[in-house]
Amino acid sequence: MARENPRSPARKPGEPTLTEQARRAQLIDVTVRLIAENGNAGTSLARIAEAAGITKAAVLYHFGSKDALVRAAHESALTGLVEHVGAAVESAGAERAPAAYVLSMVGYLRDHPGHTRVIVDAVADGEDRRSSERWRPLADLMHAARRAHGAGSETDAGLDLRTTALIVGGGIDAIVAEHLDHPGFDPLAAAEDLVAMLDRTLFP
Repeated sequence: MARENPRSPARKPGEPTLTEQARRAQLIDVTVRLIAENGNAGTSLARIAEAAGITKAAVLYHFGSKDALVRAAHESALTGLVEHVGAAVESAGAERAPAAYVLSMVGYLRDHPGHTRVIVDAVADGEDRRSSERWRPLADLMHAARRAHGAGSETDAGLDLRTTALIVGGGIDAIVAEHLDHPGFDPLAAAEDLVAMLDRTLFP
């Protein structure tokens, strides 16, 4: 009788096996790729199953519905973006953190067009309810950057960092959308211009 490896953590009841986790990851990757190619509306459960080499019933075993699978794909894409931007911001230091936020976000979305399409489609479908909170962490980074730079208070400078963060967020969205529609457009050059404008605002 085979003995269990004592160094392997016990699997909790209801927790997916390693095989099931691998299959779920494969289905998420396939869904991201298909949404990037065809959009959410053009990505059917049958098409996902065919691309993954399994039946629709097998897809439903892992996720229950197409909507659940698309949500998992969105969460995966968003997690990758957040982790990448977070690492860039942390390594940049307080004063350059807003610039790192802009450049790393645009760079990641340029390099991961599948993730970009999934996130954009989720926003269009009203799935990403956190988008309304995007300005707050960026505004906090801007505040910390001004303090690290030795600038005075935002009130004295006539700055509203919430408005500034909203404008920068809109600029990022526009840059990414333009690149999706026109692949020849250089998003990083545009992001550099956006950072230059932001620097002039934060550090007059």
